[in-house]
Amino acid sequence: MADSLNCDLKSLSPLQLFEKVTEQGEKVRALKAGKAPKDEIDAAVRMLLSLKLSYKTTTGQDYQAGLPPKDHVLINNGTTKEEDEDLVDPWNVQTSNAKGVDYDKLIVRFGSTKIDTDLINRIERATGQKPHRFLRRGIFFSHRDMDQILHAYENKKPFYLYTGRGPSSQAMHVGHLIPFLFTKWLQEAFDVPLVIQLTDDEKYLWKDMTTEKAYEYAKENARDIIACGFDVNKTFIFSDLDYLGSSTGFYKNIIKVQKHVTFNQVKGIFGFTDSDCIGKISFPAIQAAPSFSSSFPQIFNGKENIQCLIPCAIDQDPYFRMTRDVAPRIGYPKPALLHSVFFPALQGAQTKMSASDVNSSVFLNDTPKQIKTKINKHAFSGGRDTIEEHRKYGGNCDVDVSFMYLTFFLEDDDKLEQLKQAYTSGELLTGELKKVLIETLQPLIAAHQERRKQVTDEVVKQFMTPRKLAFEF
Repeated sequence: MADSLNCDLKSLSPLQLFEKVTEQGEKVRALKAGKAPKDEIDAAVRMLLSLKLSYKTTTGQDYQAGLPPKDHVLINNGTTKEEDEDLVDPWNVQTSNAKGVDYDKLIVRFGSTKIDTDLINRIERATGQKPHRFLRRGIFFSHRDMDQILHAYENKKPFYLYTGRGPSSQAMHVGHLIPFLFTKWLQEAFDVPLVIQLTDDEKYLWKDMTTEKAYEYAKENARDIIACGFDVNKTFIFSDLDYLGSSTGFYKNIIKVQKHVTFNQVKGIFGFTDSDCIGKISFPAIQAAPSFSSSFPQIFNGKENIQCLIPCAIDQDPYFRMTRDVAPRIGYPKPALLHSVFFPALQGAQTKMSASDVNSSVFLNDTPKQIKTKINKHAFSGGRDTIEEHRKYGGNCDVDVSFMYLTFFLEDDDKLEQLKQAYTSGELLTGELKKVLIETLQPLIAAHQERRKQVTDEVVKQFMTPRKLAFEF
């Protein structure tokens, strides 16, 4: 029996072994908490020790909770040099590939699960809604425990949504809309509460700005978020600088997380160094806390067992890998996640958008003329050097930024496919494709700006006041 177990373990990857150890550790804790018979606990502990030994033999590393094997975690300095993989962490996204990050590899490295057709069909059956274009087109491409969320929903059990924004500038760009557009669809499809965290404290710690400026940006960004059309009766938006001082539930959960994560773990997960300020080192616990319903007693009536679903870009996943490891140890359900791809800069998927570079993206306060100029001048083209070559060989949609942007914002699947075929065949020129994007974005942004004008200081205050929402718990 032991030989067969060892043989089975040898066939597992380091990441699979890590997950086995984590699962067994949770099982041991559950048995102890449930006062199971001693022989049952002892057997589970022996299995845990055996798994930890296999893990160390395979990886050369001691098992550390919340810290997957080094080859499977991307931190500030990227991956091992010999692999030359994409660099993805909460602050940096870099790739040498003109097509952008290799998301299939990222799924393996982060240990998440690909969103497949079966899951999309199940979401459609559960909600009775046509899946959002972000699901249909693989823009939200990876998940953790979405099947559990669907099981809960199908069995009339509640869950809630949590997403966020780091307010680093007064104006948001179109890429910042992606998680909010999708979260709004999820909220309406499932009819659940939503909390939106504005991490103005994070921006103060990481950037050269005052707390006053960070809070001002948070309120300005809240206007853009509200302009996406969220329901004030079902949505709570909060600034960390504001809410942390008024919510004992929120702060209690922060210190619970802080107590269960070591400095070595956050160094391994986030790449912090000894010269980083202690605010950075403790911040991940603040981003973790909204994953737990007891952080919002006014919404959930003090209940601690309501599961959370977090739609976010996959660069935020390290925060929630840490959170998911801690959750069972402090008596809470693990948050589930839906991961999106990255929104490309106008200059191409290899470069990162920057709020300080106005030409790296289309911003939500751009005029129609600015939108047209930016796209015509800066949008990276997958076309050929000459019209003759383009007609003969066709364009490359995989690297063409205008086509990538249309994938995010053009609702009509048939039209998108027609554009792809026409551009790939050479029938459609780059200038013509850019024109389609301009005509798609101009009315979309103009409509957003009109909605934003209606968002008064009083409306912002309503959304940001801790209160009961239109749900009973």
